[in-house]
Amino acid sequence: MGVTKIRTVAVRRWPDWVPVLAVVALVLSWGRTLPGAAVAVVAVFLAGAVLAAVHHAEVVAHRVGEPFGSLVLAVAVTVIEVALIVTLMVDGGPKGATLARDTVFAAVMITCNGIVGLSLLTAALRRRLAVFNAEGSGAALATVATLATLSLVLPTFTTSRPGPEFSTGQLAFAAVASLALYALFVTMQTVRHREHFLPVTHEREQVTGGREPAADPAETAEGPAETEEDHAGVPSRSAAAASLALLVVSLVAVVGDAKAVSPTIESAVASAGLPQAVVGIVIALLVLLPEALAAVRAARRGRVQQSLNLALGSAMASIGLTIPVIAVATVWLDGPLVLGLTATHMVLLALTVVTGALTVVPGRATLLQGGVHLSILAAFVFLAISP
Repeated sequence: MGVTKIRTVAVRRWPDWVPVLAVVALVLSWGRTLPGAAVAVVAVFLAGAVLAAVHHAEVVAHRVGEPFGSLVLAVAVTVIEVALIVTLMVDGGPKGATLARDTVFAAVMITCNGIVGLSLLTAALRRRLAVFNAEGSGAALATVATLATLSLVLPTFTTSRPGPEFSTGQLAFAAVASLALYALFVTMQTVRHREHFLPVTHEREQVTGGREPAADPAETAEGPAETEEDHAGVPSRSAAAASLALLVVSLVAVVGDAKAVSPTIESAVASAGLPQAVVGIVIALLVLLPEALAAVRAARRGRVQQSLNLALGSAMASIGLTIPVIAVATVWLDGPLVLGLTATHMVLLALTVVTGALTVVPGRATLLQGGVHLSILAAFVFLAISP
């Protein structure tokens, strides 16, 4: 009986010890050429760290509430993602010139189309309509569109330097503008207009004076889906602090293990004759897995606004934090920094912004909107493979 109880406790506490093992795997594999079996082991720990990160992010979110919970996960993932980009740029040689652009744009497409599309699809399948807050989602999308245009579109058209590059002054302006816009958005999200980023619930209707349009009859009658987590008490401060620490450990393991398996990914991409940009897409997919899983789980519980906070907040943080860090890193990094998008990518970005605006304005979406966003992501991946 004692052994059975220990096993049960160990299974229940797996989110606590799996990240530690994933970090151990990272330390043992760092800077080494791994054989196939070792890559498989690291990949297993990578998947475990992703699931653990989702668990601890939800514990922290339950403690601090929305929109702070989504902000914690988005910023944590992005900060470590930036560290990964800089590390790969240092080690990447000439092919590192486009790495920041490819990774950031892949993150924008994955979050704004992949995570948004999956969240809307999941919520609409369960409740016919995905209901969310148009004010907050619209403001987030507008900020993402502005940041993407200033940092990724304008370099293609500036003339101070040949090619899709910023001059030193232009890069400094883009970095300051990105950081300022992101800071302004976070202030609005967490202080001045926090109610715009809360899930559409009975409390939200009271805040808006009952002006929120009614959801689908089934949604109105049943309300957001409830889980055991909803009925459980708010985690204690010590439990939340422990989960925050383990969240950081999990994310370090996710990014580090992704870097450990990246040489295998690069070799597989090169062997298949695929463009180098595919590597950035695969790495972005791995890094964004925790947010994707957390967003889908929130959508299953009827909290579509939380899913959109995660998706659009991650896209915003990817640009708003990456560009300033890259601008500083260029002081010691050699070689060019190509930020300007190609014509194909600009078309996909424009389509994403227009479609996203039409999706968020009504404050509700169906299966169709989810499918449209996923089709844009599919087009992005296909055109990256077959440009």
